[in-house]
Amino acid sequence: MTRKIAVLPGDGIGPEVIAEAVRVLEATGRTFELENALVGGAAYDDGGHPLPAATLDLCRAADAVLLGAVGGPQYDHIQPPELRPEVGALLPLRRELNLYANVRPAKTMRPLLSASPLKNHRGAMDLVVVRELTGGIYFSQPRERRNDGKTAVDTCIYHRHEIVRIAQHAFKIARTRRHEITSVDKANVLETSRLWRETLDEMAAENRDVKVTHMLVDNCAMQLVRDPSQFDVILTENMFGDILSDEASMITGSLGLLPSASLSDAKGGKVFGLYEPVHGAAPDIAGQGRANPIAAILSVALMLRYSFEDDEMADRIEAAVEHALDAGLRTADVFEKGTRLVSTSEFGSAVCFKLAAGA
Repeated sequence: MTRKIAVLPGDGIGPEVIAEAVRVLEATGRTFELENALVGGAAYDDGGHPLPAATLDLCRAADAVLLGAVGGPQYDHIQPPELRPEVGALLPLRRELNLYANVRPAKTMRPLLSASPLKNHRGAMDLVVVRELTGGIYFSQPRERRNDGKTAVDTCIYHRHEIVRIAQHAFKIARTRRHEITSVDKANVLETSRLWRETLDEMAAENRDVKVTHMLVDNCAMQLVRDPSQFDVILTENMFGDILSDEASMITGSLGLLPSASLSDAKGGKVFGLYEPVHGAAPDIAGQGRANPIAAILSVALMLRYSFEDDEMADRIEAAVEHALDAGLRTADVFEKGTRLVSTSEFGSAVCFKLAAGA
């Protein structure tokens, strides 16, 4: 069976890391139909819009989407703001493809334990952030800048059904792990968080095999630094999840290490998803061969696991990445004395070699 993948390299280091992810896909020996399209700043430069209709149509027709990164300082002042890559590409992709469930695993790799800013094994963790992706303050209306030039308004809205469907994903994931969910909110201040907490309490009563606890977002940020190993599944709304998942990724040692899956409802028994590294476009190192491709490569593993139900190959890719790290190979972001500094493509080659050898 041929599986169709829309490949959107994007901007900055996106094309570099996605090139290695595609090489890994090809090294699996599985059959894929890959088609590239422009998105983000590259699309804006080409045709004046960060998400061309042809790109969106390609994504809709695909079985999965592989995305690099979008944006850069040269696009920060484009008017109207809806034409900026992050606003005009990422948010519409999530909305139009109904990608409401963002799943970000954050696991310390044993060879990189010393790269964590939390020393003496305090950085050891294995958690998943489940983030609601199409609601909250990032998507709410009205959003406006008042005519006086001194006032701006963003609104945060959540509906109960949005909370229920993302929580259902969290319960499903928790049942494959330690059966624990930490629901993160700001219920002491925000009305949307109080609705979030009330809804989770109702669902917890119906799913007693999973332990559900509540934690305020500021405390969660502190607890991630104090003892990240205490968390199993962190469930939270859009903006809190954005911030906490980046914090968790840095505890592992680098933003370049962690993959991300943005999932929609299953159709015909298959889960549609957009897969991407959690890092941004990093234009300051673009074109230098310094970017870490691990997050993009592990995003391919997530794609195989969630959209194509190929756990065996996903496991092999993850093992091949760890093997390359065990061999001492490091890109610049996690390089330390006693290891070997390699380029983006050299690390990708090592992963592909191990896969071909039967990792």
